[in-house]
Amino acid sequence: MRRAGLFGVPRVRPWSWQAFLLGLVIVAVSALLQGVCVALGAKLYFAAFLPGLFVLALVAGVPAATFAALLTILLVWWAFIPPFFEFTPLTSANADSINLFCLLAVLLIGLADLCRETMTIISRDGLKPSGKSAATNSQ
Repeated sequence: MRRAGLFGVPRVRPWSWQAFLLGLVIVAVSALLQGVCVALGAKLYFAAFLPGLFVLALVAGVPAATFAALLTILLVWWAFIPPFFEFTPLTSANADSINLFCLLAVLLIGLADLCRETMTIISRDGLKPSGKSAATNSQ
């Protein structure tokens, strides 16, 4: 029996409009969650966006997750970095936060892509044995 995706969640075709729409929805939901965190006093600008970015890359692929990461940077810069709702020059601390987010986004998107490819291989009945094992010595 073949599953549609991870835990029965259907995967979205990369580069489709549904994938990018899902990216917009995930960024919007993450922004609402981040707004709640900021209202409670948290100063972590990108914390709420990272899990959503991983799930998006797992479900919709690398292009939609990259789009969402770039949109997240612009949204956080505009809405969550003081002064709020303005694009102002970044301080070195804010630039470092954005750089760290970029690094984590690349790592998370890469990990999710590896997981996505692994699920594809497993759904095709896994790897077929070649007949010879690399662990056996023929001497």
